[in-house]
Amino acid sequence: MKFVTLKNGVKMPMEGFGVFQVPDADECEQAVSDAIAAGYRLIDTAAAYFNEKAVGAAIRKSGVPRGELFVTTKLWIQDAGYENARKAFQTSLDKLGLDYLDLYLIHQPMNDYYGSWRAMEELYEEGKIRAIGVCNFYPERLADLCVNARIKPMVNQVELHPFFQQADALENMAEFGVVPEAWGPLAEGKHDIFTNEVLSTIAAKYGKTVAQVVLRWNTQRGVVVIPKSVHKERIEENLNIWDFILSSEDMSAITALDLGHSEIIDHSAAETAKWLNGWKIHD
Repeated sequence: MKFVTLKNGVKMPMEGFGVFQVPDADECEQAVSDAIAAGYRLIDTAAAYFNEKAVGAAIRKSGVPRGELFVTTKLWIQDAGYENARKAFQTSLDKLGLDYLDLYLIHQPMNDYYGSWRAMEELYEEGKIRAIGVCNFYPERLADLCVNARIKPMVNQVELHPFFQQADALENMAEFGVVPEAWGPLAEGKHDIFTNEVLSTIAAKYGKTVAQVVLRWNTQRGVVVIPKSVHKERIEENLNIWDFILSSEDMSAITALDLGHSEIIDHSAAETAKWLNGWKIHD
């Protein structure tokens, strides 16, 4: 496993395990247990995934020392604002059964995220979070927060895969020293990614799967990846990406697949903002 060093000196694994869309407690706990057993040390969840308790249970049963794990969760829109964020953080910590978080992220750039950020800055300074960051902050939102915040975000988790590569966003993150992290690094299976001719040809060349090639491509761009699966063999397969390097020609071939837009979610659309703000995770 390779690591990236955040701007505050904290080391973060370049590959982790995501649990989005795994709300079933037993299935999630088993998947996280399999991931930790396979060697994953970064586990990424969120309050809005409804599985923090299951993630915490798997962590406790793993036997892996807490200091060897890098645990991330996220603050949902409904809990934005200074006081709400502090309460939501403690709720997530309690559900996970942990004394601290390695990374806490604002899940969406909506509602009072400046109030949330002030709370997170304080929690970071109190030693309750090792690093703080954001999700889905596209260039103008990230730049605005970076130039106004007392402590700049250390990570920005956004959609990044061969069909939506966001080169401009990566440049913007680099300018502010923000580490990019990819959600949906396998494009959530869209665009027939696993049978794509270009990707399949490259995979055959290295004796790897398309998934392994796609994950390796992102990490070679300096992007942290958090693939998700509930199948033990795929969980193990997705971690086996550190024994080969894609050539510059193959990297360029993958770059040519970029569509320049997301076909999973359009965060610039008013309907998306209304939909996400209407997504309530508690009474």
